[in-house]
Amino acid sequence: MTTSWGWIGPYLIVIILAIMVGPFLATLPLFIQTFIPPLGMNAAQAVRFVADGLCLLMIWLAAARARQELRDNGRGQTFLRAILFPTSFFLIVLVGSRAYDAHGIPVLGPPTQPLYNWLITGGLIGSATWLTFAWVRHADALTQALAGRPRRRPLKTNDKKEETPPTEVLSSSDRLSPTPAHPAVSSVTRAAGVPTVLGRYHIVKELGRGAMGVVYLGKDPTIQRFVAIKTMRLDEIDNEENLKEFRDRFFREAESTGRLSHPNIVTVYDAGEQDGLAYIAMEYLEGTLLSCYCQKSTILPAKQSLQIVATVAEALDYAHSQGVVHRDVKPANIMILKQRLVKVMDFGIAKMASASKTQTTMILGTPRYMSPEQATGKDVDGRSDVFSLGIVLFELLSGERPFDAENMAALVIRIAKAPHPPLLKYRRDLPSRVQSILDRALQKEIPNRYRHASDMAQDLRDVFQVMPR
Repeated sequence: MTTSWGWIGPYLIVIILAIMVGPFLATLPLFIQTFIPPLGMNAAQAVRFVADGLCLLMIWLAAARARQELRDNGRGQTFLRAILFPTSFFLIVLVGSRAYDAHGIPVLGPPTQPLYNWLITGGLIGSATWLTFAWVRHADALTQALAGRPRRRPLKTNDKKEETPPTEVLSSSDRLSPTPAHPAVSSVTRAAGVPTVLGRYHIVKELGRGAMGVVYLGKDPTIQRFVAIKTMRLDEIDNEENLKEFRDRFFREAESTGRLSHPNIVTVYDAGEQDGLAYIAMEYLEGTLLSCYCQKSTILPAKQSLQIVATVAEALDYAHSQGVVHRDVKPANIMILKQRLVKVMDFGIAKMASASKTQTTMILGTPRYMSPEQATGKDVDGRSDVFSLGIVLFELLSGERPFDAENMAALVIRIAKAPHPPLLKYRRDLPSRVQSILDRALQKEIPNRYRHASDMAQDLRDVFQVMPR
């Protein structure tokens, strides 16, 4: 989220005027010849003192205002907020000492006295220590701000062997049984109907079968990039009218998700149709799914969990601002990359799948994370994603599911009617504010929830900022 810096103009104007007007007035004979007995200095020295003090005051006030304007987004703005005050304090001590050495203030004593030297030295050491501590404490935010896409080793054009792809991690509804290995992979997969090419992508192998259909590992030969290709068979659509409706929805959703450009959202590269298959090619990721940390034996530190969920909320808020609702927020759709970068995957996949015969599979596959309106078949908006993210937060912090039942009908009733258990029952070490955030996210009535996912993110960041490491 961008920050407008127009407010900084008045502060700069005051500083520039003080720098220009103060020395000018100090050169006037009237000020030089006017002595101020209580201060033990003439008016010229007093003017310089006021001008220097005004500059230093403006620096501190500008830092305070900048900290208000910057929002905690877990990346660059979080880092800047953390170092604003220590940097400003260091600058004030440094500039103040230089000004005092240059002009002096007789009423305060000469700048050579030991107390003055101790104060300046202590101020510089204290501010430098404060700045170092803030830098180290928020190094993760700086790393996320500077992190680009994961780099891949470029292939040489004269390589005869196909590069071995990285270990694949399936996402979203693709939590499925892996395709059995065979001695002769090439001949067997082709005999089983696996295409060798989809669009411009060469199919390396089949990864598995999920809600949308078959998932392949593909490779773009032009730029030597591996992609995950999710497909859906068009011949499963009942009739021509339904087929046209599905095509329109599929490519409309693919287009809208393809427009999303956010560091915490998986990138959609391409979509197309070939040989009875509709397909989407998207960023191929290496990392660990968040679902791996939702068991009590592997639970993450509370502060890290809050940071992850806040980052996901910011990504969802961006998508909602672009008119895209995820509809399938769950731990298996959130990945932590090796650089500790959080990625939200499979935007719009649930809506695409709902247009085909795979709708039942999709619903049965991820019912525990649905909002009440989604579970009962009503229209959804971004606040439905907020509810689902609340369930993810509960599970990530406690290792327990807030809503569970033996069958789908009972589960829908629990989601729509039953209150969630108190989080502090499982985690007494958490601040009570976390319970309040969770309660608001899991409100059954839509108007009572967070209106924007970014509001939930901000509340989470306010909590973990004051938590011990």
